[in-house]
Amino acid sequence: LLSCREQPIFSTRAHVFQIDPATKRNWIPASKHALTVSYFYDATRNVYRIISVGGTKAIINSTITPNMTFTKTSQKFGQWADSRANTVYGLGFASEQHLSQFAEKFQEVKEAARLAREKSQDKTELTNPALNITSHQVLPSPIISSNGPGEDKLFRSQSADVEITTEKERLKKMLSEGSVSEVQWEAEFFSLQDNNNKLVAALHEANANVDQWKKQLTAYQEETETLRQRVAELESQGTQDSSSENNKEDLSQTLEELELLIKAKDEEIQMLKSQKCGRWEAEGEREETLQKLQELEARNAELEQRLHLAEQTLAETLAEREKIQTEVTKVAEIMDVKIFELSELRQGLAKLVES
Repeated sequence: LLSCREQPIFSTRAHVFQIDPATKRNWIPASKHALTVSYFYDATRNVYRIISVGGTKAIINSTITPNMTFTKTSQKFGQWADSRANTVYGLGFASEQHLSQFAEKFQEVKEAARLAREKSQDKTELTNPALNITSHQVLPSPIISSNGPGEDKLFRSQSADVEITTEKERLKKMLSEGSVSEVQWEAEFFSLQDNNNKLVAALHEANANVDQWKKQLTAYQEETETLRQRVAELESQGTQDSSSENNKEDLSQTLEELELLIKAKDEEIQMLKSQKCGRWEAEGEREETLQKLQELEARNAELEQRLHLAEQTLAETLAEREKIQTEVTKVAEIMDVKIFELSELRQGLAKLVES
């Protein structure tokens, strides 16, 4: 594709697109990632080209002519039509500055191509064999003599010189007029073709944008409805949480009662233990006291286990309630953002329909 006679004069990175040849409406991405797009100058042929290579394939190979026009269709997207390749190229840049630099270089190269074409036409006219006959050239004539035949030869040589000069002027005029007409017709043809391609591309892009916005609007509406249903579910769960709150209060009250009971039993155990340290008057009273002490310890262990389970249940209830409240807050924030985006999208669609 590239030879040593071509040298890059400007390079940038951009996402490359081509118009769909079947529909002439949608853009087809040339690659998944941004590619290097370069301006090349062929010194041998005196032409400029825009070239982009993806792997081993030439994605863009566009020779720039004076009739081409690079159009900025958005802040980061531009396009131009190539009638020789029968397609429209589109470039998506990372920033508006990169787009402006590429557009400025396109205008410079376009002007250079125009000057190169004019120079080539002038050179063609000068090297045309029909125009090499100048008024200073004199055809060889025979030696003038005083006899009759010599005078006759001189007369024929002068007549041929006049005829050749006249023919030269006529050919020069025809070639000049034909060359000018050809250039004018070619310029007008390329200009009309570029304008037509630009109008078609702009119309297709506008239609594609409208379809995309309609799909996005439908998706936002569906997402908004889903969020509303989710909020309704969370609100119903919040109603259930009120009943959970009552259960929590009951559990708290039960815990307090159990703690008081355990405290009383602990005091009773301590009192029995202190009594145990004393001397019992009767063996029967001592055995009865030991048995009562064992029963109180078993009861105390059971109450402590119930207290632990009640505390664990209370902690799980509080954690679940905090989780639900966090989720409700997050969904409400998402709802506000989506409703705002939906209103902006409707305003943009309304402006586009009005325009």
